[in-house]
Amino acid sequence: MDAQHCKMNGDPFQESMYIEESSNKDGVISLIFSLKEEVGALAKVLRTFEEKGINLTHIESRPSRLNKDEYEFFINLEGKNVPALDKIIKSLRNDIGATVHELSRTKKKDTVPWFPRSIQELDRFANQILSYGAELDADHPGFKDPVYRARRKEFADIAYNYKHGQPIPRVTYTEEEKKTWGTVFRELKSLYPTHACYEHNHVFPLLEKYCGYREDNIPQLEDISKFLQTCTGFRLRPVAGLLSSRDFLAGLAFRVFHSTQYIRHASRPMYTPEPDICHELLGHVPLFADPSFAQFSQEIGLASLGAPDDFIEKLATVYWFTVEFGLCKEGDSLKAYGAGLLSSFGELQYCLSSKPEIQPLVLEKTAVQKYPVTEFQPVYYVAESFKDAKDKLRKFAQTIPRPFSVRYNPYTQRIEVLDNAKQLKNLADTINSEMGILCNALQKIK
Repeated sequence: MDAQHCKMNGDPFQESMYIEESSNKDGVISLIFSLKEEVGALAKVLRTFEEKGINLTHIESRPSRLNKDEYEFFINLEGKNVPALDKIIKSLRNDIGATVHELSRTKKKDTVPWFPRSIQELDRFANQILSYGAELDADHPGFKDPVYRARRKEFADIAYNYKHGQPIPRVTYTEEEKKTWGTVFRELKSLYPTHACYEHNHVFPLLEKYCGYREDNIPQLEDISKFLQTCTGFRLRPVAGLLSSRDFLAGLAFRVFHSTQYIRHASRPMYTPEPDICHELLGHVPLFADPSFAQFSQEIGLASLGAPDDFIEKLATVYWFTVEFGLCKEGDSLKAYGAGLLSSFGELQYCLSSKPEIQPLVLEKTAVQKYPVTEFQPVYYVAESFKDAKDKLRKFAQTIPRPFSVRYNPYTQRIEVLDNAKQLKNLADTINSEMGILCNALQKIK
């Protein structure tokens, strides 16, 4: 695969053409557009840039891979006169008929925020953590412990040096760390049969059998990641701390979960001010092995790609009240499926008591609900089922204002942007092929 094609925020198949942030020079914008093969077509475009006073510093061309009667052009231009550039883009689309879309890492007027198109592009933001990592806040239990802080740096270095496709480095945990894990593991496991949802309880014994889940052993991310890939295609990736909501959700679109490897401070084994390996492996991992929940999680990620900032905040809130602190119905009972509940001995009991307020999952309401991050939740939302939550999420995603739809191609591990007839035809062909398999299978079981 041509590395240069991948580098241009595009796809090697070039479904769409975008403005991309420049990774080389400040004030430089890279633009890809396509034109019909006509005499004077490129001259019209160049004249437009000249009239608006925008300087081109580089230009390349090649035959289009989608349309035989079109050429694609890659140009670098100075980004000083952004208002004039907006007018040029409008002119290219409306007057000249060029295929142009805008994409930029820094949100500007009429642009779509940058998002990864290939699973390898998760490397671009995996280290852009918002807090913690090797640094700790003054109120962190391990702030005054130099040994713990040095240990946290070791974990941060593993995450910083990791690239997609590499095996996740194995960690030799200390006896103190295993003791902390054992305390959390033992207390939570005693509650799971009565408080956790069926899916969690179904998978947990499999993790004990295949991934080394034991009271005296902290499992390795690499072993768990391989297990999840055989179940649902989800995989783990080490991270040093908290990512932004946009970046974290983007990982889910590829069925990638950014997981910490460090463990909470030994002085307070039942408390952590941040996600740690107890939260990730006891709370999140079991549900990622369930096909329906895995698809729901990926749907949240796909909905986030290219979404405006205000919708990212709403999707992050939906994630909070479902994947982190969600309840679901099982017959006449309520059970916990949120990782924040399944990894908290105290809140797992509290959420199913008579103390909190319980509301049905209505995403239009849930998405704007305020919530505390340092205390038990005053309100929880109940899903009828993972399928019900997924259907509601899809309807909610339709309200997100973006000029395209997206789908994940598991064969290429790339995001396909559905914004032209060629892409829609390819999708229709894929669906038609799958429907053929379904119809054939139905005939055989009659």
